[in-house]
Amino acid sequence: MNNETLKDFLNAKVLQYNHPKFLESDPLQIPHLFSKKQDIEISAFLTATIAWGNRKSIINNANKLMARMDHSPFDFVMNHQKQDLEQLSGFVHRTFNEIDLVYFIQSLKNIYDKKNGLEGVFAEYTSPNTLQPAISHFKQTFFELPHPVRTTKHISDPLKGSAAKRINMFLRWMVRDNATGVDFGLWNTISPAQLSCPLDVHSGNVARKLKLLRRKQNDAKALAELDQNLRKLDPKDPVKYDFALFGLGVFEKF
Repeated sequence: MNNETLKDFLNAKVLQYNHPKFLESDPLQIPHLFSKKQDIEISAFLTATIAWGNRKSIINNANKLMARMDHSPFDFVMNHQKQDLEQLSGFVHRTFNEIDLVYFIQSLKNIYDKKNGLEGVFAEYTSPNTLQPAISHFKQTFFELPHPVRTTKHISDPLKGSAAKRINMFLRWMVRDNATGVDFGLWNTISPAQLSCPLDVHSGNVARKLKLLRRKQNDAKALAELDQNLRKLDPKDPVKYDFALFGLGVFEKF
């Protein structure tokens, strides 16, 4: 396909998949259970953190996690007592377990108490055309408290070569507008133009078939290459094409 044909094809797929029906099988349905900004942010962040593997399992475990937090994640984070953390005992999703979860709760409380919340941490370190340095700084902030070494693997660092798929996905959820009822558009301190596509096996394989990506590994260098090509198609909202790439891969086996 030439560039115009490719753009028309992908724009049509965006319209097809950037739709509330998308939520029926996507972990993004979890933060849609809430209306308060901080509840949406925290539920989205925790859901994105465990968003690898089988999507039904992700959704089931994210729902269980919200139940353990009394369906009030912000209140739980800010007002929990030591005994309340016992409600998290036994939680596990793949390699993310209760040890990791307890630290995540403690760090989130620190971020909302002292760092102006999740949005404040990411917004402080933005660059004009990318949020990847901001993600790296976020990891530093997130682990500034005493923490289990094992837990650090659950936050990716783009400056160490990671595509940081789950955090880029979380940022898409928070920043892109909610005109279609899918993403939230909660954060106006960050522009959609700064976002990067959540790069995983599905979006990566489709991007390669469409010649948007040549690098074989799904790493930070591949993300930079994909970013560059998606910005040629839409510099103001390049990550809308996540819906097209993901939908083509998961639902159409493209």
